[in-house]
Amino acid sequence: MSKSSLTRRISEKLPFYYGWISLSIAILAMIATLPGRSVGIGLITEPFIADFGLERTAFTQMIFWATIIGAGFALLVGPAIDRFGGRWVLAVVTFLLAGSVIYTTTITSALLLLPLWILTRGLGQSALSATSLTVVGKWFEKRLSLAMGVLALLISIGFTIVILTAAAAVDTSGWRSVWSTIGYGILAVSVLSVLFLRRDPEALGLPVDGVDIDVAQEEDALIHSKSHTFFEAMKHPAFWGFAVGSAAYNLVISGVTLLNESILGELGFGDSFEYAMGAYAFFGLIGNVIADRLTRKFGLRRLMSIAMLLVGLALAVYPLLSSLGLIIAHGALLGLAGGVVMVVFFASFGTYFGRAHLGKIQGAAQVLAVLASASGPWIMSATFDAYGSYAPVFYALAPFLFVCALYAWWMPEA
Repeated sequence: MSKSSLTRRISEKLPFYYGWISLSIAILAMIATLPGRSVGIGLITEPFIADFGLERTAFTQMIFWATIIGAGFALLVGPAIDRFGGRWVLAVVTFLLAGSVIYTTTITSALLLLPLWILTRGLGQSALSATSLTVVGKWFEKRLSLAMGVLALLISIGFTIVILTAAAAVDTSGWRSVWSTIGYGILAVSVLSVLFLRRDPEALGLPVDGVDIDVAQEEDALIHSKSHTFFEAMKHPAFWGFAVGSAAYNLVISGVTLLNESILGELGFGDSFEYAMGAYAFFGLIGNVIADRLTRKFGLRRLMSIAMLLVGLALAVYPLLSSLGLIIAHGALLGLAGGVVMVVFFASFGTYFGRAHLGKIQGAAQVLAVLASASGPWIMSATFDAYGSYAPVFYALAPFLFVCALYAWWMPEA
């Protein structure tokens, strides 16, 4: 009996929809993107810089170029997923990411750092993120917002656990030991993908969402399942509302998380950055839950608008924070908005544009998100070098976030 036939028989006997297994693997894969994300790199920034004798600006520039080049990886995996399915694409990407992370821990010369960071950023933040989200979008349609809400909530919890554990381990065991352990964990995700992930529900003879559609719902289902092509999605105002808004948030949060100790140090709270990041992580979970509950009531575009407004307000008041309580409240505000943005970004493209070409569409949105993420730390560090303060960049970005909020509120539905 072939593995495909065996999986099909198992899926038929399960008391729940097989898509939830696919979702579980996607959650693990998203957590595995940590080494390629700013928040993950932020865990080892200081010991990494000290180990290789790098200057801070040189390090942020290296990460910037690695991210710019690596952004193209999302454009490669998108068409591959649409054609071959997420199973082998996810397996290959996680295998290569694990290799780059593990190999980084073995080098002592700075000569190989740029190509290794290109692989880590490109495979982790770009390719694996786009692949994970597309896998979920291929298995869910009517329940996509619910699935993405669960995805966002559980990866937030997973990130929090891994970040707190890794941060403590870096202090006791060093960044190389922690990075190596994470690399082997990513390798395990590759194996799980091969064993349990399948292309889509149709490959197992299952209805999408695991629910048969009766005749009374047929017309609505046909409308809902109509897929936009890649170029149709690019012409739709909603694509740019969700993609640019999410990218703007990524620009802000990548700079804040990578340089959080330095940014709060300017305000006199450098030793308290853990409290702000803790509030950010905790309220990010609350944002995930709120977004999941309110999607059906207000719609994705209105939720995006509110989130953009909150981020703009956070930027506008950042330089005015004058107490530890305000610092923690500010971290909570950014986390709450970020939790909402995460769910909206995860769910919006599949909801608006369908499943057929989701890989290419999600990949294009991921490129914008990655490019913005790359720009954040460099823009903020360059601003500090030029003006001796981070305040100018926060004041400059706030109006743009307000414009994103207005655009999202008024953009048309799919």
